Amino acid sequence: MMTLPLLLVAALSPAPTPGTAADVLQAVRAPGAQVVLVNVWATWCIPCREEMPDLLRLRRAYRARGLRLVLVSGDFSSDSDAATAYLRDLGVDFPTYIKSGNDMEFINAFDPNWSGALPATFIYDRNGNLRHAIHGKASYEQFEENIRDVLSTTPAPEHKEEER
Repeated sequence: MMTLPLLLVAALSPAPTPGTAADVLQAVRAPGAQVVLVNVWATWCIPCREEMPDLLRLRRAYRARGLRLVLVSGDFSSDSDAATAYLRDLGVDFPTYIKSGNDMEFINAFDPNWSGALPATFIYDRNGNLRHAIHGKASYEQFEENIRDVLSTTPAPEHKEEER
């Protein structure tokens, strides 16, 4: 009985895609989200692992209000199997990334004030503007406060009435 759900989760858990900062920022700017939370984490990072359940809970709570969660593993590409297994164990069923390219270019693309320490979270509005940067572990409440701030100050998209 346990085998079927595990197989379903494994089938729904895609391996992280190698992604440069430009690739991740393209996902940030893709249409359809009111707020985008990018979290850079690694399997070896204990604070990253501690906050991951909160991030997934936030995704469930705010997805209908327009939250897009983008996870970026900071693991080396040689550790991509560990990252895939970790995400599968958590039931992650949406596309994720594993960082590729030059470390300093990646870091500076998100926040020149970021040291590169993990975890790091960047919260963008629907236009792709960085609104909040959290360097280090954060609580569910801190993430939620930042998400609500962006949702409350980002105007809804305009809908033009069709001509008949």
